[in-house]
Order: sequence, then structure tokens, then C-alpha cells
Amino acid sequence: MTEPVPAPGAAAAVRRALDGRHDLTAQPPPPPPPGLRAGERGLRLGTLAVVAMAAALVTGRPWVLALAVGPLVLLALALRSGPRPQAVTAEAEVGTRRCFEGERVSVRITVSYEGEAGPLDPGVTPGHGVRLDHLAAGPHHVDLVLTAQRWGRWTLATVDVDVYDRGGLTRHTVRVELGEIAVFPLPEHAGLTPIPVRLPQRLGEHTAEQRGEGVEVTGVHPYVRGERQRRIHWPATTRRGTLQVHRFAAERTADTVVLLDVLADVVDPVTGLSSLDETFRAAAGLVRAYLRTHDRVGVVSVGGATRWLRPGSGQGYFYRVVESVLEVRKDLAHRTEGLDLLPPPALPEGALVYVITPLTDQRIFDVLQQVRGRANPMVVVEVPAGEPLLEPGDTEGELALRLWRADRDAMRFTLVERGTAVVTHRPGETLDLALAPLLRGRIRGGNR
Repeated sequence: MTEPVPAPGAAAAVRRALDGRHDLTAQPPPPPPPGLRAGERGLRLGTLAVVAMAAALVTGRPWVLALAVGPLVLLALALRSGPRPQAVTAEAEVGTRRCFEGERVSVRITVSYEGEAGPLDPGVTPGHGVRLDHLAAGPHHVDLVLTAQRWGRWTLATVDVDVYDRGGLTRHTVRVELGEIAVFPLPEHAGLTPIPVRLPQRLGEHTAEQRGEGVEVTGVHPYVRGERQRRIHWPATTRRGTLQVHRFAAERTADTVVLLDVLADVVDPVTGLSSLDETFRAAAGLVRAYLRTHDRVGVVSVGGATRWLRPGSGQGYFYRVVESVLEVRKDLAHRTEGLDLLPPPALPEGALVYVITPLTDQRIFDVLQQVRGRANPMVVVEVPAGEPLLEPGDTEGELALRLWRADRDAMRFTLVERGTAVVTHRPGETLDLALAPLLRGRIRGGNR
């Protein structure tokens, strides 16, 4: 994707194109009326002429009419500037429809018309989560550079292009909708991939507890006719007096499902971080880490309509997994109505389930109970949502905060007592710091 170099005065052009509509709650103006309209220059000159003639009639002084001569002459000269543009159309070419947070998207709008036209004057209303960084207008093209600020599925922008005649008296406005853009969250850095006790019978990169044809030695055993002689362990053979050969562990792949809690979006009152943002970034890091080890990864989001994608593998599957849950945030619309049952194909038997949640909505415990009822090994990754702010001297608030902390400690204790691993991922830290304690042993599943 090519990024144009901002020309001198580009910042002023951006401010003019935005016309004050640069906040997240800005909405595009009403659709422009079809056909020709008076331009700003024609309105100014006409207003001056009318005011001068009205002043002459009111005051009864003919010399005041001389003030209208200048605007009328300019209007007459502008009317003879050539044929006005007709049949105005515009087409937009967007560089990419999928990108990550912080990446730029280039857009070129091509304007076609019949006749002669003056300069193009674009007005831009960026979508939510999108920022306009550069704008350049030529005789037939308008070039934009926009930056995706937050993950989600956003309306890219709405552009109204005013096409003036050579004299600047009339204009024809054409609206261009740039469509939607899918912005992926930046994955958290993760390299550790904890595994459950039991792994599927598929070749992979994880060392299983069963015997197999892997590369990790787990012990020795007496020689059996037909085994390879190169596997003989001579020190053990000399010590025991009989042929002993190496015993190897099998190498298997893992099935992993990342379950996202989108029941609520809690904003930390101190840092301003969104729990939904941190949840999706942690999920993207987990998905990428397991796909790199050639495991199968699926995703489930609970909250509103349950969205899920059955486990798959391959680096290209990362984009399918992330894109399947982007509908959770579409133009600042966060859908959290109701709670559906988890579909059986979404949680394969024996799959390791990561539940990423801020633990702020009690309904998530119903989901955890469903996962536990299917005997899937489960890890709860808590995303802290911050603590409520208190005013100095608020004794009742301090007591409520202590109760709030005790309630959260009780929730974690209950999960641990039921055999569920609970780890905490704090914003700003790598995901490996949260997953490291899980490497002490293998994750066990529940009971049906």
C-alpha cells in the first residue's frame, strides 16, 4: 500500500475537509440535493449586489448603486467562463479492506464529468475509529490517507465532493460512500502454548504422555525383536546385562478454543483502557501462538448472538478467526443482548478452552459451567477492569470497595476450588507472563 507524502498545507486541507467533524460521535451531513446549486462565490457576489441595490432604494441616493457594479461585473465575467460540468460521477478505489490497528489506508476518488470544471472541494466525515491524516485534491482525483485507530468493523468514511464551474458560481455535489473496513486487533506477544493432559491422535509438535515415534526420550525398555538397533541404549544394556532401547514419547497436536466474554465493555477509570479491547488483543495473541505450532484453533464469543468458528489450522486461519468476531463492535454498536447455549461443534471433545473475561458479569459463570459440564480442560484468563475511584474521606465508599475486592477474590477462589486454572493478564505485560505458571504441569479437564 502506497502512502502519499503530505504536501505543504496538507494539515490545513485536512481541517477544511473535516469541517469540524473530527470527533468519534460525528455523523455525515444529510445527502446533498441533486443538480446544480449556487456556489459560495456566487452567493457572496449576489448578496453584495442585492444589499447595494436595496440600500440605494431605501436611502434614495443613486450613487449607492455604484457599490453593486463590482459584484455584477464579476458575476457577468464568471458566467462567460465556459460550459458548466454535467453528468458528474465519482468512483472510489480503496487500497485495502482489512488492516491492523494503527495501519494506514489509502483511498483515491476519481471524478468524471462533461464540460469544464474548476477545483474540486471535498468534505470528509471519517467513520468511528478512523482518523483522516492526509488529503490532496487535483483536477480529477481526490487522494485520502486514513488511519485505523481501533479494532472493529467500521464505516471508512463519507466524502462529499463539490465540483465547481470555472467561474465558481455553481457547484454539483456528488457523495461517495467508501464502504466498510475490518480492523484487526494487534495481537499480544505470546510464545508459550500450554497443553492439556490428553491430546488428539494427530501428529503435531507437542510431546504427549503416550509412547510414540517422537524425538524426546522418556526412558528405556527391554529390546523387542524388530526394533531398530540404532536405538539401543548401551549404558543401560551394560548395567542390566540385557539389550535396552530408548523409549520415545509421541508427538501430537492440540485443539484449542478461545472463548471471549463480550457481555460487557468495562473502561478502567484510571487508565481509560477498555476490557473489550484487551480481551480481543489477548485472544489474538493466543490464536497466533497456537497456530504457529500447527495446532487447531477455534473461537467462540458469548454475548448477544453467539458467534463461533470450529477449530482449524494454518497461518491464514488467523484472519478467519479474528474476522468472525469483529461484528461484536460495528460503528460503536456493542451488542450484548441475551445469552445463548454453546453449540456442541464449537467445543470439540478434549479441546483446551481459554476463557478471556474481566469477571464483571455473573452470566459468564453459566458459560463456565457449560464448559465444565463437557469435561473440557479450561483456563480462565482474567483481564483486570480496574477498581472504582473513590473521593478522599469517603468511608462508605472504602467499605464498598473492600466488599467489591472480597467478592472478586471469592469468585477466583471458587473457580480454583473447582479445578479451573485462573491466571491474570495485565495490560502492558506480555501474555507469556500470565501463561508461564501453566507450564508447571498439564491442564486437566473436569468431570461430566
